[in-house]
Amino acid sequence: MDSLRLPQPMAHENKCNGNLNENHENKGNKGKEVEASPVHFTVALIEDNQEDEDPWDLPELKDTGVPWSALDSRGKVLTVLVSVGKSVLLLGLLYLFICSLDILSSAFQLVGGKAAGDIFQDNSVLSNPLAGLVIGVLVTLLVQSSSTSSSIVVSMVSSGLLTVQLAVPIIMGTNIGTSVTNTLVAMTQAGDRSTFRRAFAGATVHDFFNWLSVVVLLPLEVATGYLYLLTKLIIDSFKIQTGEAPELLNVITDIVTESIIQLDESVISGIATGDPDARNRSLIKKWCQTFTNTTLMNVTVPGPENCTSPSLCWVVGNYIFTLKNISETYNIHKCKHLFVDVNLPDLAVGLILLALSLLVLCSCLVLIVKLLNSMLKGQVAAVIKNILNTDFPFPFGWVTGYIAILVGAGMTFIVQSSSVFTTAITPLVGIGVISIERAYPLCLGSNIGTTTTAILAAMASPGDTLANALQIALVHFLFNISGIILWYPIPFTRIPIRLAKNLGNITATYRWFAAVYIICCFFFLPLFIFGLSLAGWQVLVGVGVPLVVLFIIIGVINVLQKQKPGCLPVVLRSWDFLPLWAHSLAPWDKVVGVITATCCCCCKCCQVTAEDQEHRENKSVENNNKPQTEVYDNPAMIAEKDVENGIKIELQILKMTQL
Repeated sequence: MDSLRLPQPMAHENKCNGNLNENHENKGNKGKEVEASPVHFTVALIEDNQEDEDPWDLPELKDTGVPWSALDSRGKVLTVLVSVGKSVLLLGLLYLFICSLDILSSAFQLVGGKAAGDIFQDNSVLSNPLAGLVIGVLVTLLVQSSSTSSSIVVSMVSSGLLTVQLAVPIIMGTNIGTSVTNTLVAMTQAGDRSTFRRAFAGATVHDFFNWLSVVVLLPLEVATGYLYLLTKLIIDSFKIQTGEAPELLNVITDIVTESIIQLDESVISGIATGDPDARNRSLIKKWCQTFTNTTLMNVTVPGPENCTSPSLCWVVGNYIFTLKNISETYNIHKCKHLFVDVNLPDLAVGLILLALSLLVLCSCLVLIVKLLNSMLKGQVAAVIKNILNTDFPFPFGWVTGYIAILVGAGMTFIVQSSSVFTTAITPLVGIGVISIERAYPLCLGSNIGTTTTAILAAMASPGDTLANALQIALVHFLFNISGIILWYPIPFTRIPIRLAKNLGNITATYRWFAAVYIICCFFFLPLFIFGLSLAGWQVLVGVGVPLVVLFIIIGVINVLQKQKPGCLPVVLRSWDFLPLWAHSLAPWDKVVGVITATCCCCCKCCQVTAEDQEHRENKSVENNNKPQTEVYDNPAMIAEKDVENGIKIELQILKMTQL
C-alpha cells in the first residue's frame, strides 16, 4: 500500500515543475530569477490569501429573505407582523436579561456579602493603597455590583472608620471589578471562532482601559493626592444641597426582581462599620415597612460613666439611673417576595438564585444573539451598521467618538448600571454590528454614566455625611475622566484597542486561554498582590518591583521586535532561544487537548463500564428467570441430533477427499 501511495505526490510535484518550466521558457531570463520550490510557492499563495482577509473587518450581513418589492400584499403583512413580533420578543428578552443581572447581583451579595463586610472591616490592611485597590476588586467581584461596594465605602467614610484618602484606591478597584460581567458573558459566544474573537475583544477593551488607568493613576494619586485635593476643592467651592437619586429603569425592573428577592443592604454596611448586631441578621428582608418610635425614658446603667450627662445621672439605692432616648422598631407590613418565609440560610438561597439567574442570563443572551442575527439582515442591517460605525465628514470626524462617549454615558444613566450596558453591546460586537473602535468610546461613556448615578445617589445623603459621600463619588468621576484623557484623545494612545485585538486573536486560536485570562486577571493577580501587601511593604517591594521591571522589559523587547528589530542583538530579535513552551501556547494547547481527551475518554469509559455492568446484571437476571428446560429434555431427541451431526461431518470429509 505504501508503494502505491508514494507516486501520487511525486506526480503532482512533476506536474507543478512542468508548469513552472513552461512559464520559465516563455518568460526567458526573467523567469530564471525565480528560485522557489513548488511546495513553498503554493504555501506562500495560501498565506497571502489569508493575510488579505482582515479578521477584524465587520462581516457583511446578507439579506437571505425575499425582497420587499417581490412580496404580495399578504407577504408584506406577514413580514411586518413577524418584524413587530421579533421586536417585542427582543424587548422582552432584554427586560429578562436586565432582571437576571439584578438577581445575579443579589445572589452574589447573599453568598459573599458578609465576607465583603468583613474584608472592609480590617482598617489596618486598607491603609496600604495596593491592598485597598485589590479589596475593591474582590468585593465588587463578590457582590457583582460596583454601586453596592461603593455604598459600603461611602458608609464607612461617613461613619469616620475610613478616610477619603484611603477610600480612593478602593474606588479604583470597584471600577475594575465591575468590568468582569461582560467578559464572562463573552464566553457564551465561544461556539463560532470569528464571533468569539470580536465579542471577547469588545468585552476586554473595557478591562484593559480600567487596568491601564489604575497602573498610571494609582501611583500618581499616592505621590500627589491630586484626586483628593481636586474633589476637596470642588466640595468646598460649591454649596450643594441634598437631593434624591432618580429611579429610571428600576421602576420597571423592580416589579419582577422585588417579587423574587429583596435584600437588606444595611446589613453589609453594618458589618463593615463594626455593628455587632448586623452579623446575626439575615440579608433577606422580611419586613418592608417598619415604624421606629423614639421615647425619652429612665434606664439603669452599670456606672456613672455610662450616663448621658452628669446632670442626668442619679443614684437610687444600688441602682444608677439616667435619661436616654430609647428607640423601638415595630414591624408593620411584611414583604411579599418568594423567599420571605423560606427557612434556609442566606448561602443556600444565594446559591439557588445564582444558578437560576445564570441560567436565565445565558438563555436570554443566546436567544438575543440568535434574534439579532435573524433581524439584522439586508438593508436594515446596513443602515444600522452605517449609523453606528460611520464617522462625521472631515474635518469633524474626531467628534464622532466623543458623541459615542456621551451616548454610552446617557444609556448607562438610563439603565443605572454599567454592567448592563456593556454586557448588552457585547453580542452586538460579536455578530459584527458594532466595531471594536466604536465599542471602545461607548464603554468609556458607560464608566462616566455609572459615576453620575453615584453622584446623584450621594446627594441623597444626610447633611452631616453629604460632603464625604459626594467627594467619594466625585473621585470616581474624575478618575474615569482622567483615564479617558490618558487613553482616548490621541489615536496613538488608544492602547486598550490594540491589546484587546491581540487577546481576541489569541483566544480565537486557543479558546481555553479566555478562561485562563479571567482567572488570572480577576482572581489570581488580585489575590497575589493582596498576599504581598499582607506580608509587609518590604516583601511587596522586594517581589513586586523585580516582577514589574521584568514585564516592562519583556514588553519593550516585544515592541522592538515588531517595529525595529535592528536595534536589538541578534539573540533577542526573536524568542526562539527560549524553550517552545516559554514563548508559545502551542505546547500548552496540546496539554489541554490531552487533558480534555483523557477526561472525555474517562467519562466514556465509565459510561461504557456502567452500561456493560448493567447489561451483565440484566443478563444474569434473565438467565435466573429463564426456566431450566435442559434437565427435562428428551434423551431420544438428543441421540437423534448427535446422529445427524455425525452424518454431516462424514459428508464434509468425503467432499474434501474428492477435492
